[in-house]
Amino acid sequence: MALMTRLPRLLLWLLVLAAAAAIGLRHLYDLALQPATSTEERRFSVPAGAGLRTTLDQLHAEGLLAHPRLFEVWLRIHRARYGRALPAVRKGRYRVPAGAEPRWILEQMEQGRVILEQYTIVEGWTFAQARAGLASLAAVEPTLRDQDDAAVMATLGKADVPAEGRIAPDTYRFAEGSTDREILQIALAAQARTLEQAWASRDPGLPLRSADEVLVLASIVEKETGLAEERPRIAGVFLNRLRRGMRLQSDPTVIYGLGGRYDGDIRARDLHEDTPWNTYTRPGLPPTPIALPGKDAINAVTHPEATDALYFVALGDGSGGHRFSATLEEHNRAVKRYLRQSKAKGARP
Repeated sequence: MALMTRLPRLLLWLLVLAAAAAIGLRHLYDLALQPATSTEERRFSVPAGAGLRTTLDQLHAEGLLAHPRLFEVWLRIHRARYGRALPAVRKGRYRVPAGAEPRWILEQMEQGRVILEQYTIVEGWTFAQARAGLASLAAVEPTLRDQDDAAVMATLGKADVPAEGRIAPDTYRFAEGSTDREILQIALAAQARTLEQAWASRDPGLPLRSADEVLVLASIVEKETGLAEERPRIAGVFLNRLRRGMRLQSDPTVIYGLGGRYDGDIRARDLHEDTPWNTYTRPGLPPTPIALPGKDAINAVTHPEATDALYFVALGDGSGGHRFSATLEEHNRAVKRYLRQSKAKGARP
């Protein structure tokens, strides 16, 4: 009878303890999931190889997580409940809004939702300019800095392939800590795809033997004009000259051959200085591209404008446009007109 009397009382105490435990656990969870008291958006970097506990401690140290140990306990219990492994945080830089919940912060890091940096490779740049731009970015990890262009191409899996022209001008988005090799690899693959597609869809009858020759001529077209609408016509002029066995006589090829000796002006002696790229002294195409051609320039070469023009010269009116001529006589008149305009501009106060 005494036992029967004590059972309800014991049961009551058990219920009270269970309720207290539930309340305590709920309070623990509330503390574990409590947002930090940060009042402004912050940036947080996770280094390569960082573990979960180290990351939580660093978040706490930077005022982004209130209770790192309690949050870790909650995380272990929560993941075990659903049979899930503890998350692996991914390296990179993250944006953490003011008062962000710990679960939200961890979700970003688990899924790798890093802040993306961006880098633009400009159409008409040289490979050296693209490398210099990459080297100047603090967000990029340098791995190729001490290698020359040939070594870089070998590292990218393209040994014995000239570097010039082989990466695609474009804007690339990447996570902080990405290597220069990773970014160049993406740009290399993009240019290869563009070139392959352009060559496969090329107009019939082009006087070009390979996709590599398309790339070379596209680089010259890229440097000759900044006007997108002119590229197919300029490509048509150069292709007409190739068909007739005429030298291309492109000033940008002379400039490329001069390298670091080019000071901003082309002189008569420069046109006669024989280099592998000088299309005044050598017939046909140069041995390599002279710049990084964009997709439009490549497509202009494989789908040129039908034209009878064999010559062009700048209009000289500030538009960046050119005057096209079918005969040398017409071209000479256009050149004289350009020289008169240039002289008149130079004489103005």
